[in-house]
Amino acid sequence: MTKPSLSELLHAAVTAVGGTERPGQVSMAETVAEVIDDGSHLLVQAGTGTGKSLGYLVPALAHGERVVVATATLALQRQLAERDLPRTVDALHPLLRRRPQFAMLKGRSNYLCLHRLHEGVPQEEEEGLFDQFEAAAPTSKLGQDLLRMRDWADETETGDRDDLTPGVSDRAWSQVSVSSRECLGASKCAYGAECFAEAARERAKLAEVVVTNHALLAIDAIEGAPVLPQHEVLIVDEAHELVSRVTGVATGELTPGQVTRAVRRAAKLVNEKAADQLQTASEGFERLMELALPGRLEEIPEDLGYALMALRDAARTVITALGSTRDKSVQDEDAVRKQALASVESIHDVAERITNGSEYDVVWYERHERFGASLRVAPMSVSGLLREKLFADRSVILTSATLKLGGDFNGVGASLGLAPEGTASEDAPVWKGLDVGSPFDYGKQGILYVAKHLARPGREGTRSDMLDELAELIEAAGGRTLGLFSSMRAAQSAAEELRGRLDTPILLQGEETLGELIKSFAADPRTCLFGTLSLWQGVDVPGASCQLVIMDKIPFPRPDDPLMSARQKAVDEAGGNGFMAVAATHAALLMAQGAGRLVRASGDRGVVAVLDPRLATARYGSYLRASLPEFWYTTDRNQVRRSLAAIDAVAKAAEAGDQTKAADETKAGDETKAGEES
Repeated sequence: MTKPSLSELLHAAVTAVGGTERPGQVSMAETVAEVIDDGSHLLVQAGTGTGKSLGYLVPALAHGERVVVATATLALQRQLAERDLPRTVDALHPLLRRRPQFAMLKGRSNYLCLHRLHEGVPQEEEEGLFDQFEAAAPTSKLGQDLLRMRDWADETETGDRDDLTPGVSDRAWSQVSVSSRECLGASKCAYGAECFAEAARERAKLAEVVVTNHALLAIDAIEGAPVLPQHEVLIVDEAHELVSRVTGVATGELTPGQVTRAVRRAAKLVNEKAADQLQTASEGFERLMELALPGRLEEIPEDLGYALMALRDAARTVITALGSTRDKSVQDEDAVRKQALASVESIHDVAERITNGSEYDVVWYERHERFGASLRVAPMSVSGLLREKLFADRSVILTSATLKLGGDFNGVGASLGLAPEGTASEDAPVWKGLDVGSPFDYGKQGILYVAKHLARPGREGTRSDMLDELAELIEAAGGRTLGLFSSMRAAQSAAEELRGRLDTPILLQGEETLGELIKSFAADPRTCLFGTLSLWQGVDVPGASCQLVIMDKIPFPRPDDPLMSARQKAVDEAGGNGFMAVAATHAALLMAQGAGRLVRASGDRGVVAVLDPRLATARYGSYLRASLPEFWYTTDRNQVRRSLAAIDAVAKAAEAGDQTKAADETKAGDETKAGEES
């Protein structure tokens, strides 16, 4: 039998999901297949509606080697594993004459730990373990969740937190899960043979396609101990998120509360001298942190240096002592010891990292209203790490709706450790960029409006002219507005002001879960939804409920953001343009994501309004505009109000038609029922 062509396979897969083949999807699939075959790398921008998951899954499955697909979030991971992959595999099976196996793999803490469930949680104040089921009142929400999880443990095949519905709080889940550092290991654990996390790893070893997330991919790359099975192809979906996820995994933190917990956990397991040394070091660190002011530490102050060395040395002493001292009163000593060891090792590693003072690290204090001060350390850049760990020994395809910033892929490429496209050198991975466009006609479906007449936004104070403009635009649109704000304070201020001015329901992020807010926003077209960062990327509401997307200002990083400002300064000192490489790239990525909330289907119409004149007047404005979908562009405030009113009128007419149709159908149904009854 002849081998099926890629076009035959793609056609079968698209037909199976009830979709339509699009030129962009075909182009993407063909290029992905070429890149996999020649072992090179690809950055591919595929707009909303392209069908990019099939654009990479079909050629990857056709290739036949093991593929790892990493997505930005657990929700996207679930969508691939439960919807896209099963349908695609079923569709391709008759043509490929084989059924590729696939599996989902997450970090250990996402799986129920049977040891924790049955033996209890190591207790911190006293020796031994406590039974969380006895400790939590059965009538409390925590108690009910724990009892429900105990029943679920007997039914579930995966132990995956995402398979538990309804879900439970982080607090409840922490009672029945462990981190990789706290895990006893399958060979030492009484429940090792039944372990859900180990079973997931075994399934991944046997699968042709392994679906994971960016965080686990980062852990696999950074920590040296392989978590993912060997693979020949890596596909990174939502790749615009990768650098921030890897940075998050590579960031260390020390807080007084964290150190105090480690002291409590270790106290009963080591000799008195070692315990006292850690206690003294902990108290010294806590006193310093009470006086800590937020901001970057370009040099480690002498007193902090001494406190960190004391913590590091005391932690090292405790780690050594934990291996030899035994307290006969401790129950399930291995579990208690493992949790204590994980806590102390974490403190030792961060204290040593900051004490060593790498020029490639940024150190800063943060202060949180609720949790107090923390000391943090993060890599100045993860580009070298990604170039070395990600692109070696496998073909890598990175895809997203937003990878091309300012007209090319080089900005995102540089953040991934790649040389400019077309550059040849010994240590630079060979890659190419591909923009397959979007099936949407952005020029006809959307307007980009920049409120050029407004005052330039300042750092502090209310922007009364911006709020007036916002109110007028929302009135013209008849609600239907997603408000994307650069800070939570700005979102709250706007919601408070406009709730008093407009006869339009305004939902605010934080007043309900994000899922509930988006559901309410989609259900009532008159409603507005205001919020910050997660809304810029996480809202998918096609249709008339979202016809106006407003950005209050260009989302540059805060000037006092220690990591961003350090990265910007480093680029400047190397002779580059730090503002464009860091701040403008950050803003372009967010604005592209935010603008992408408007057109989610071929029938969508609307306006993206940016209430920051700098997008029209500043030199960098053209770079930012070139990063957005190609909407029809205007600064004419009267024109945009007329357009919004016209779009609103069409939507209202359609809604009225739907209501009339629904009423007619109900009436006809009632008459039929009456006829049947008579």
